[in-house]
Amino acid sequence: MREYYFEDLPVGFKYKSPYGRTVTDVDNIWFTLLTNNVNPIHFDKVYVERNYGGEPFHGKLVVNGLLTLAIVVGLTTELSARGFMVGLENVRWLKPVFAGDTLTAECEVIEARQSKGRPEYGIVKLKTRGYNQNGEVVVEFDRTVMVPRRA
Repeated sequence: MREYYFEDLPVGFKYKSPYGRTVTDVDNIWFTLLTNNVNPIHFDKVYVERNYGGEPFHGKLVVNGLLTLAIVVGLTTELSARGFMVGLENVRWLKPVFAGDTLTAECEVIEARQSKGRPEYGIVKLKTRGYNQNGEVVVEFDRTVMVPRRA
């Protein structure tokens, strides 16, 4: 894993995760139950088959959107592995994700500035997109991270 510093992340810099993550039913059900989400669309197959047999779900359990978001954030954390996230905004889920889908991610630096309160850090805003195995955007958002500057 490469270590990124603020100076490595100018506006316009693009990053694509070198690997993907296939989501399983177990991932989805555990995450949903651990977060106390009671929407049966994520864990009750009979309910989904009865109530969501048509487009866009086709009677399949839908992966929890917050799990999708977490996986896509995780696929891009190489950029901020030495720092930390300070904001998340403009989240939009564009397509449902199902067990068996493989997510990949890419992001672009859209803002970069030195931190006023912590001059040893820079603040970087990343426009991030998560894709399924068909190249369709499933989620997009802006993530703001604090990244250390070189000494």
